[in-house]
Amino acid sequence: MAVNTSPESPLPVGEVSRLIGGWIDRLGAVWVEGQITQLSRRPGAGVVFLTLRDPSYDISVSVTCYRQVFDAVADLVGEGARVVVHAKPEWYAPRGQLSLRAAEIKPVGVGELLARLEQLKKALAREGLFAPERKKPLPFLPHLVGLVCGRASAAERDVLENARHRWPAVRFEVRNVAVQGVHAVPQVVQAVKELDAIDDVDVIIVARGGGSVEDLLPFSDEQLVRAVAACRTPVVSAIGHEPDNPLLDHVADLRASTPTDAAKKVVPDVGEEYERVRLLRDRARRCVEAFLEREERAWRTRWPALDRGSAPDDRGTGGAGDRAAGALPAHPAASPGPCRLRADAHARACGGALPRRDAQAGYAVLQRADGHAVRDPGEVTAGEALRARVAEGEFSVRVDA
Repeated sequence: MAVNTSPESPLPVGEVSRLIGGWIDRLGAVWVEGQITQLSRRPGAGVVFLTLRDPSYDISVSVTCYRQVFDAVADLVGEGARVVVHAKPEWYAPRGQLSLRAAEIKPVGVGELLARLEQLKKALAREGLFAPERKKPLPFLPHLVGLVCGRASAAERDVLENARHRWPAVRFEVRNVAVQGVHAVPQVVQAVKELDAIDDVDVIIVARGGGSVEDLLPFSDEQLVRAVAACRTPVVSAIGHEPDNPLLDHVADLRASTPTDAAKKVVPDVGEEYERVRLLRDRARRCVEAFLEREERAWRTRWPALDRGSAPDDRGTGGAGDRAAGALPAHPAASPGPCRLRADAHARACGGALPRRDAQAGYAVLQRADGHAVRDPGEVTAGEALRARVAEGEFSVRVDA
């Protein structure tokens, strides 16, 4: 019921507190789920005090219950356990404080937790958060890797040592956070957002060692899943070991089975890359050598007179045939590298060479001043000086018409 107030007739604080208590009393008993963060069982006391926390919204509420109520589940629950409490809200007017008076406490079993996670998984999948087409590719060689992990944890050591062993120049931006318990979700979410905001960070690894289903619950939290889905930087999930499968694995751009596996998938191995370059270089050299060998064989077939044993005698004229025959080895294996690399140059230089059988028959080769052989009357002009090469030498001629 609304209360009429004004600046001229305000309500005292005590009256407001009393009214709030009256409204809360009308609420009745409710079932509440949360995680126990603080537990106080004083010897001889008839009342047990505990705090229930909602990790997703970072809200806590005090709970009190009679000792016999808690003793019924004392062997099953403790700090960090998730429970369902049947309690009546109470308002302590003198302090203006809300609390719950529990009449029954039930632990949340693993089977029930898994069932709820499966329902959340299906709901997020329907939104498209796990779709393969939204996965971002990882860079081949990240220069700066963001790492979210527990302080001085085995996961941190595994990632750093394995990554630097594979590529010593890799750099890390590390954020140490709580990886289990009530503070894990807000701290991991904050760390992921901070790293995603750094332009130099090429990829983010969220790592944690193995644990029970309850220990890994923060990495199935809806708030964390949505934060990772909103990242512009690729995210790698490295939570637990092979059997563990939190929801973070589904939304991440890449899943690694362990923190060590994450280092191997994110950072290339310098030794393997050197070996890959060597193999590619050898393959390229073999391809070039095979190509040049084929061209050389074809060239020798077309110009048999240019072999060393049958090259025409230019009598010291320094003709193209003499230069080609002198530079060409007797056998391709005699000097394979330089010969093959110069094969095309030799072929071009021999453009005006005259085979011996043609020269002996009285044929001649006409060459212009630049050394190119004349193949068409249209290539010369009246009055142009040419050089004529015959079997026994050469002489100059001039175009008359």
